[in-house]
Amino acid sequence: MGRVALVTGGTRGIGAAISRNLRDAGRDVVAAYAGNVHAAKEFEDITGIKTVKVDVSDFDQVQDAVAKIKAEMGPVEILVNNAGITRDGTMHRMTFEQWKEVIDTNLSGVFNCSRAVIEDMRDLNFGRIVNIGSINGQAGQYGQVNYAATKSGIHGFTKALAQEGAGKGITVNAIAPGYVDTDMVRAVPPDVLEKIIARIPVGRLGQADDIARGVLFLTADNAGFITGSTLSINGGQHMY
Repeated sequence: MGRVALVTGGTRGIGAAISRNLRDAGRDVVAAYAGNVHAAKEFEDITGIKTVKVDVSDFDQVQDAVAKIKAEMGPVEILVNNAGITRDGTMHRMTFEQWKEVIDTNLSGVFNCSRAVIEDMRDLNFGRIVNIGSINGQAGQYGQVNYAATKSGIHGFTKALAQEGAGKGITVNAIAPGYVDTDMVRAVPPDVLEKIIARIPVGRLGQADDIARGVLFLTADNAGFITGSTLSINGGQHMY
């Protein structure tokens, strides 16, 4: 059997590409999803990748899900914290609920999932954690103070946990995607999207597989000397 990999938000968009690429690399993948049961079932039927329904913002749900995975497949050795939501709005219009929902899912979810797997990784003297940040956590974005705060927080979280895990064979890295051709980006008005693409030096949106290849690189068994790093995959839009 291969190493067990858990990908949150793993059945759609970037997460689905990560799940498929890890599967193709011989990992035993579990793709976590929050609520779209139909999409998850379709993904599982097409790919053969096991799925699990879990709200990453709920600490106890995450603990239970990881315990179940361990009982059925073995301890999680690779964790990709990809789950994320947006609740956009300018500060003077943003509600506390919009702020809290994004913080709880995007940032607390990273803590909840990492906390659930870290002890087994320490016992195994091996672990790979990749946290999916964002170009908007590096450069900021109008109307996204909540989202940008969570993604910026992920980058700091990554550097701190990398220092804790290094002596135990656990690497912790982040990927900061730019604008990728997913449902979320396709929902942007065409005239706005055109302006976004015009600011990307390579002249196109990213593809989900562009991000997945970065995850494969950082989660490889022989990637043990790379930790605390943020890999920007953004077509040159923000050189940070």
